[in-house]
Amino acid sequence: MGKFEVTTRKNGEYQFNLKAGNGQIILTSEGYTTKAACLNGIESVKKNSQDDARFDRKESTNGKPFFNLTATNGQNIGHSEMYESVAARENGIESVKKNAPDAEVVDETE
Repeated sequence: MGKFEVTTRKNGEYQFNLKAGNGQIILTSEGYTTKAACLNGIESVKKNSQDDARFDRKESTNGKPFFNLTATNGQNIGHSEMYESVAARENGIESVKKNAPDAEVVDETE
């Protein structure tokens, strides 16, 4: 089962990583100024990850596929790593869909 890990960045902002059951990071959030906003972001991922249209499939300037997960308002709530192939990116999206809804939240800021 996946989990969301809440951490603090060097600049004091909060962020979360969604990790698959094997511990691999499959989604990283943007920075949030408050922990409450970060936790709201996690709830948004849980909800929006079930709608394939919320996954914005992209390609980086060096040709590597990746994706962003967007909220219903169009705001980016998380992004993936760079993948070696489109197929690997699709596997990453499927992993987010599978892991996010029931993932536990682990607060590592305390």
